[in-house]
Amino acid sequence: MVAFDLTIPVQVFAHEGHGRYRVTLCTPNPGLVPTTSGFGIEVRADLTALDHADTVVVPGYSREPAPVAALAALRRAHARGARVTSICTGAFVLAEAGLLRGRRATTHWAHAVELARRHPDVDVDPSVLYVDEGDVLTSAGVAAGIDLCLYLLGRDHGEAAAIDRARNMVTPLHRAGGQAQFTPPGAATVGAELAPVLTWARAHLHEPLTVAILAKRALQAPRTFNRAFRAAVGMSPHAWLTAERLRLACRLLEEPDLSVDDVARRTGLGSSANFRLHFKRAFATTPSAYRATFCSPESAR
Repeated sequence: MVAFDLTIPVQVFAHEGHGRYRVTLCTPNPGLVPTTSGFGIEVRADLTALDHADTVVVPGYSREPAPVAALAALRRAHARGARVTSICTGAFVLAEAGLLRGRRATTHWAHAVELARRHPDVDVDPSVLYVDEGDVLTSAGVAAGIDLCLYLLGRDHGEAAAIDRARNMVTPLHRAGGQAQFTPPGAATVGAELAPVLTWARAHLHEPLTVAILAKRALQAPRTFNRAFRAAVGMSPHAWLTAERLRLACRLLEEPDLSVDDVARRTGLGSSANFRLHFKRAFATTPSAYRATFCSPESAR
């Protein structure tokens, strides 16, 4: 398993300070559990701990098939009303247990395509930090688990409790779930036919791109291209274009000499009003607020 993913919920909930949570680590075979960091963590409880848990958090792991006993225990916990969540690649376990079927979910951007390929019945959204489906929640990679856990604390006990915990952990209060994962350009693993199209599209985001235009670049019919794109990238071409434009917008907003109108025009997001609407929907903040956060006080305006 991923040690950091495991310690995030422990840090947020076990040390919350008001005794609102009792945290138990459990595993199918109690003992020393190996981690991807090269050291082991001693876990003493077995899966019977899930029989009484109100919330179950599955950390990231190396993505091999999950133990049958663990999958069955997760299904039982969810069936009796427990809230089930995952951090990073823990989403693969939830999907394997059938708990993400027909639901929207996320995971680390680097593994989103694999999750979508393995589980086509899951609506994988690789562009967000976490997804709240009520009784099932998933988060993106590593540090996004902090955002999810602080969000859960706020959902359980109010925003003030989440703010207090974030302050104690010396971390900013959780980012909104709709905020995009900060993925590097070309993060998605795509085939040789599609990669040049994505590269070309990134260089022409300021233009009014459509599925038909991209399909023509790929020498495919629009419907064929749309299916191939979804299978390779894990989202529709339109959603990908919007995510890429917003990613570019974040980078441009860090350049203080560019106005919001300039950023809107260079990203192809239309008018400044339309740009602000897309930006707020994705990041739960305004372009000006983002700029104030990521630019130095001397350069921000």
